[in-house]
Amino acid sequence: MLRLVSLRYFRHAELDFTAWDECVQAASAAVPYAYSWWLREACGRWDAVIEVEEATGAYKSLLPLPLKRRPWGYEVFQPAFTQQLGLLLTGTSRFRYIIDYLKVIDKRFARFYLQLHTGNELVAAPPGFALTERRTFHLNLAASYATLAAGYAPDYRRRLRHNQQLPTPLQVTEAASAKNLMQLFKNQEIAAASGLKTKEYYCLERLVATLQTRKQVYILEVRMPESGELLAGALFVRQPSVVVYLFAAASAAGKKAGAPLLLLDHVIQRHAGTPGLTLDFEGSMIPSIARFFANFGAAPVPYGVLTQTRQPWYLQWIR
Repeated sequence: MLRLVSLRYFRHAELDFTAWDECVQAASAAVPYAYSWWLREACGRWDAVIEVEEATGAYKSLLPLPLKRRPWGYEVFQPAFTQQLGLLLTGTSRFRYIIDYLKVIDKRFARFYLQLHTGNELVAAPPGFALTERRTFHLNLAASYATLAAGYAPDYRRRLRHNQQLPTPLQVTEAASAKNLMQLFKNQEIAAASGLKTKEYYCLERLVATLQTRKQVYILEVRMPESGELLAGALFVRQPSVVVYLFAAASAAGKKAGAPLLLLDHVIQRHAGTPGLTLDFEGSMIPSIARFFANFGAAPVPYGVLTQTRQPWYLQWIR
């Protein structure tokens, strides 16, 4: 029997978070950023266009729309620590094209910026929108560690061997808190370039606490054996089909010692030989960082960015 479904705009107060998370869990694409508990910490307020089964209230597909209020109205934006969102489809979705969801939004927002996930394939921009491309890097972790390590750049393999030959090799350890890692990040030049504000660091603290409660994150560090100085650290989010390299920092001494290399090698070694599991490096569009990821044998994977501006021209310079 064919059940009645409809495509509707839901304001935040109207959302059923249990139905929401069940839909995200059932989606064909693994997008951990789309869970209600993740969005709650990342942006607080979001609306959505949802394909809902009228008889049961079950969500069959959804398009999250993170919102922030500006003097000229609400804007759709991409929250920090939320690399990809976009349209999430399940096996029972009937509305399978993002253009149908965008029609429901029709002229609701002054500005729209949304990074889609890698499973959202668009060959052209929907009417009224601009479409650009970004890249992440993925490494399939199904192969053995020996096979994966053989795909590293020769220099990476040499540096790993060199570390093991030291009288006291650098070791990767797990930390209980991300506070030292976040402080290390703030102390580096990259912090200013990142554009992260105080409220976004608080957001990350809350997100890490939530992930720890759910046992879905591990915090890794590399320290100097003699002094205990923190050289590098990273946050990794573990989901059933993906490990996300969410946040990282390294001091100048840590980079020189190859500490970031040790962190990623540790994670690859930890999860190697797991069919269906992918390491998502989360970018980057910065060439030097992209090379760093590619040197682990990771492959570039494109995803789209949809933008739309309906502000008057004399307000478009305001962010």
